[in-house]
Amino acid sequence: MSQSSPERIVIATRESRLALWQAEHIKARLEALHPGCRVELLGMTTRGDQILDRPLAKVGGKGLFVKELETALLDGRADIAVHSMKDVPMVMEPEFALPCITAREVPLDAFVSSRYESLADMPPGAVVGTSSLRRESQIHAQYPFLGVTSLRGNLDTRLRKLDEGQYDAIILAAAGLTRLGLGERIRSVMPAEVSLPAAGQGALGIECLSARADVIGWLQPLVDADTTACVLAERAVARALAGSCEVPLGAYAVMREGRLWLRGFVARPDGSTIVRAEREGAPAEAEALGRALADDLRAQGAEAILAELG
Repeated sequence: MSQSSPERIVIATRESRLALWQAEHIKARLEALHPGCRVELLGMTTRGDQILDRPLAKVGGKGLFVKELETALLDGRADIAVHSMKDVPMVMEPEFALPCITAREVPLDAFVSSRYESLADMPPGAVVGTSSLRRESQIHAQYPFLGVTSLRGNLDTRLRKLDEGQYDAIILAAAGLTRLGLGERIRSVMPAEVSLPAAGQGALGIECLSARADVIGWLQPLVDADTTACVLAERAVARALAGSCEVPLGAYAVMREGRLWLRGFVARPDGSTIVRAEREGAPAEAEALGRALADDLRAQGAEAILAELG
């Protein structure tokens, strides 16, 4: 077969229900794109899946969700790995590439509760569960009368904890709920003004070895240009600010009439200080736009917050 018609592609994936949905989604698209190609899944458990009793910020960050998958790429057990872009470390090792970011699902956060319609509807002392310092800082800043408690586990585990009454509400990515057919659990989608999303939220990325020109070629028809520009801009903000689980940071870009509109913030975890900025630019200059926004945030006070959290 020619380079454009692979015989077999192996996808490394985490084994959570959402990760498997994402891998199956890419599998189906690759099979449609390359008729006759066998696309197989290699399910793996990562350290991020195993450590559930501590916040990610305390145990090494989101890179814990990708390392085992990258090892499978290096030793030839897999050709590609499928990731939620918000879980991909902002700085990647040079032997790895992200040649494909596919069309984005709704990138916003979802408010999930059986009792309340939104954060504004919750009474003082009610408890919100989230695994994200980004979400936590924004809740503290706008709704200081609410309690915020760490929430770990896969999506089904988090929903079960809510249903058991451990929390009055939880905040999840709307994309994950939608993809698993759980959209009815969303009480309300939170506007970016209330909860600015994480860099890359709602987008899927496909990783491979930088040296695999054949794989990179196979993936090109799946690339979504608008999503790619938005995610590159968002990730550039986070990368420039050393964004990790330890820093409450959000970055969110949308396309408007052919232009990229980018917003970002850096905060103290308790929400006592939030620095915000926004910029507009050409999609072709997405990463430069992200770096410029990061400079704006630093100039407006983010530098002090980063130094304090560092």
